[in-house]
Amino acid sequence: MKTFTKFVGISTFALIAASSVFAQDNQYTASDEITVLQGFNAGGGSDALAQLVQPYLAEDLGVNFVNQYLPGATGAIAWTRLAKQEPNDGTVISITNTPMLMTNYLMNPAITYTIDELTPLANIVTDPGVAVVAADSPIQTFEDLLAAARENPQTVTVGNSGVGGDDFFTSVMFERAADLQFQKVPFQGDGPSMTAAMGRSIDVSFNNVGITFPQIEAGNLRALVVFANERLAELPDVPTARELGFDVVAGSSRGYSAPAGMDPEIRAQLVEGLARVVENPDFQAAAAAQAMNIDFIGGDDYSKFLADQLVEFGGIWEEIKDDVQQ
Repeated sequence: MKTFTKFVGISTFALIAASSVFAQDNQYTASDEITVLQGFNAGGGSDALAQLVQPYLAEDLGVNFVNQYLPGATGAIAWTRLAKQEPNDGTVISITNTPMLMTNYLMNPAITYTIDELTPLANIVTDPGVAVVAADSPIQTFEDLLAAARENPQTVTVGNSGVGGDDFFTSVMFERAADLQFQKVPFQGDGPSMTAAMGRSIDVSFNNVGITFPQIEAGNLRALVVFANERLAELPDVPTARELGFDVVAGSSRGYSAPAGMDPEIRAQLVEGLARVVENPDFQAAAAAQAMNIDFIGGDDYSKFLADQLVEFGGIWEEIKDDVQQ
């Protein structure tokens, strides 16, 4: 439960209210350009966040952002580079997605970075999970999907953003809850998974609302179920898994992190800038138009959030790893 967003023991909003030296002119002193590593292909959840946030943050801090796409290994290529190779001087940051930021190395000992090698900056959005099909799919409802999967086990193809990602975990948790098995198909991000479902290369994509909403709204995709605590205002006619008798709530949180050892003053400038962005009414309207659920968690609170996610998904992985084909 978060009441105040903190970093270095001080509330971000208190610092802004106190008009710290950085907030006075909103300028970024580390560099006039920041490279943002993205661990997934363009068009997915990370890219959607970047395109939403960075124009506002660029104007606020007076910097240019350069997105560098390093897809593969469910984000691990980008995050290994961030942790092991990039400077901590504020010139390089990365979009960090949970749970895959942690599940990558929980599931695969060959991946050697950890969250201890990062400087968490802030979470920006938390995006509920959703199952979508092409508009012309014969699977009309979630009940149709269940029936098909039970009639032909391991043949219904279900796309995800990569092994170890939130969509992968959602599909595994749902398989366990419903006592059925899909044929899981990993992609290099949410965007390719969504596109494959739209083209009926796969039957279903387990994805996120913020990624798929524009195509749902355009009539190219149909949402079967959301993995949220309650129905979403953006998709009022789409039931939750809980409504249908399956206690599965899942999604992905997306934010920004830097390499470990970043100067606290540079970190403060970035966290404060991100805090100002999410308070901007124009940004809030743009996020709402894309069904992006703002969930700001800044500085040390974001560090704690990531540590808590590590414990939570470590426990989930221990429960399911014997059922997951490696």
